[in-house]
Amino acid sequence: VVDTGRLTGQELKVIVQERYGRHGATRLGLALVSFGFKHGLPTEADVVLDVRFLPNPYFVEALSVRTGLEEAVASYVLENDDAREFLERALGLLSFLIPRCEAEGKTYLTVGIGCTGGRHRSVAIAEALARDLGASYPITVRHRDLERK
Repeated sequence: VVDTGRLTGQELKVIVQERYGRHGATRLGLALVSFGFKHGLPTEADVVLDVRFLPNPYFVEALSVRTGLEEAVASYVLENDDAREFLERALGLLSFLIPRCEAEGKTYLTVGIGCTGGRHRSVAIAEALARDLGASYPITVRHRDLERK
């Protein structure tokens, strides 16, 4: 039991981290959440990246029913100059933000990556970011709207 009556938010955070936190963890945990804007923003996101400017596999008959987890869709999304530049810039942004979040005492950062429906572009981009950042940070990836239509 923690009496929070006279604690500041920062003091409570320290107590919770000491008692229940990631013991010995020195790196911030990164969560990547792909989603569809038509289903609403993920409320847990600290940062939201919009990839609706990329070509949409939904409009390619052979890819429409597939997802960004499948190689054909991922290739369609990622083999695009804008997608490659976006990934490079997103990695630069996250490489800048993460150490500053750690210095602030944050133990996690949730990044939402959104496209229209949350099944193609956002999924492929989230997976690519996870591959690129996975060696440096503990990462979880969740595809919130993958099964939605």
